[in-house]
Amino acid sequence: MEKSIITVLEEEMRLRNYSQKTIKAYRQVIIDLFRKTGKAPRDLDREEIRSYLLKKEESGLSSQTISLSMNAINFVFTQLYKQKDFQKFRHPKKSKKLPVVLSREEILEMIDVVKNKKHQLMLALGYSAGLRISEVVNLQVQDIDCGSLSIVIRQGKGKKDRVSVLSSKLVSDLYKYTFEKNARSIVFESERGGKLATATIGKVFQLALKKAGIKKPATFHSLRHSFATHLLENGTDVRYVQALLGHSNIRTTQIYTQVTNPALKNIKSPF
Repeated sequence: MEKSIITVLEEEMRLRNYSQKTIKAYRQVIIDLFRKTGKAPRDLDREEIRSYLLKKEESGLSSQTISLSMNAINFVFTQLYKQKDFQKFRHPKKSKKLPVVLSREEILEMIDVVKNKKHQLMLALGYSAGLRISEVVNLQVQDIDCGSLSIVIRQGKGKKDRVSVLSSKLVSDLYKYTFEKNARSIVFESERGGKLATATIGKVFQLALKKAGIKKPATFHSLRHSFATHLLENGTDVRYVQALLGHSNIRTTQIYTQVTNPALKNIKSPF
C-alpha cells in the first residue's frame, strides 16, 4: 500500500484539528481496507468498497463502527483525492437501544465495595460530574474548583470545553488526594506517572460491578447515563443537562427522558 496516503491522511486531519483518537481510528480503517481488498483506496471501485462495508455489517459490528468506516472512506475520497463526483456512503441507522442506567443505590454500593481510594474517586467523580472515561483520564488538578463546586472539562468530545458540577461530598477527599500535586498534574496518575489507560479504568469499573453483584450489562459510560437520568428525575431542565453533558444536539439528551418517564413508571402490570 502506498505509504503516502496514510501520511497525508494524518497530516490533513491534524491540520483540521481532529482529535488523536479520531485520527487513529481513520488510519486503522484505511489500513484495514487495504488488507481486506489488497488495493489502495484510489484503485477501488464503488462496488468493492460497498462489499467491504457489507462484510463489516454481516460480521455483527455496530452501526457506530460502520459509520466510522464510512466517514473515513468518505474523507479520503472527498478531502484527499478531491473527487467531486464521489457519492458519499450513507450512514446506517443507529440502533435505538435505551442507555443502561444504574440506580443511586447500585452506584453507592459499587463505590463502597472499592477499597482503593483512587479507584473510588474515579468512579464517584465519573458519576457525579457525568464524565466520559477519556475525560477522567485527562483531568488535571487545575480543572477542579472546590470553591465553586465545578469542574472544567477541557477539549472533550468534539474539541469542546465545558463546565460540569462537583459534588460537595467529594471535596474533602479530592483535596487530600491532590494536595501535593501541582496545578498541571494529572489527577489520577498511573503508578509509573502519566495518564492511566482508559482500559484500566474500565477494568476498575467492571470489577466493582462484579463485587457489588450487579448483573446489568453496564460499562463506565453507564455512570454518565445515570448522572443524566438522575438529574432529570430530580427535576433538572433537560437543557441544563444538555450543557453539563456537552451535547451539541438536544435530541441526544432527550433519550434520557424515555428512561425517566414518570407516567410509565406509575403504570402497574395487570398480572
